[in-house]
Amino acid sequence: MIPGVTNLKTESNTSGGRNSVRIIAGTWRGRRVAFPDIPGLRPTPDRVRETLFNWLQHAVAGARCLDLFAGSGVLGLEALSRGAKELVFVEQAVAASRTLQEQLTRLGGLPKGRVMEMGAARFLRSPAQPFDIVFLDPPFGRGALAEYIPLLDAGQWLKEGALVYLENEKAEGVPPLPAHWELLKSKSAGEVGYHLVRINARASMNA
Repeated sequence: MIPGVTNLKTESNTSGGRNSVRIIAGTWRGRRVAFPDIPGLRPTPDRVRETLFNWLQHAVAGARCLDLFAGSGVLGLEALSRGAKELVFVEQAVAASRTLQEQLTRLGGLPKGRVMEMGAARFLRSPAQPFDIVFLDPPFGRGALAEYIPLLDAGQWLKEGALVYLENEKAEGVPPLPAHWELLKSKSAGEVGYHLVRINARASMNA
């Protein structure tokens, strides 16, 4: 773990260009997104993003989205490019968050995109506003999904029917999910495991 960069994702950059990644589709199709040269910050591979947004293709337009461990911000930027109504990026590392702000300005992604320079746990302690789609891709090697799934579920962050994307190390398999989280899709690419879940209504206490 690198001090001060706890939100950085361990990802793979297969897009060409050591410090940039390509947006796959939408308004900004083909545009490249720069990110700082920080160890551990490697944007999600193109093929994983392409599969993810094929899963989400009917859900993104008009959606309110959260990229909780933004890093390069490419997942959230891809969603904005494809018609998301609002995107909140949460990133603690100063260099990464400020570069992401610059990319939003350059692409014309303001005011739909908003960067929160803070840690994910701190953000989840703030007053909740529910989201339609959440990207939850914490740093690898810490078992962080087991920590952040309950935090996300405990607040009023997720609308009924919301979709949550989870990314972790393939060897960890599907993380433990709350009873009302329904696993829809699960795949792997290289060492990356990635999963899509839907948030169903909680069971009634009187049922």
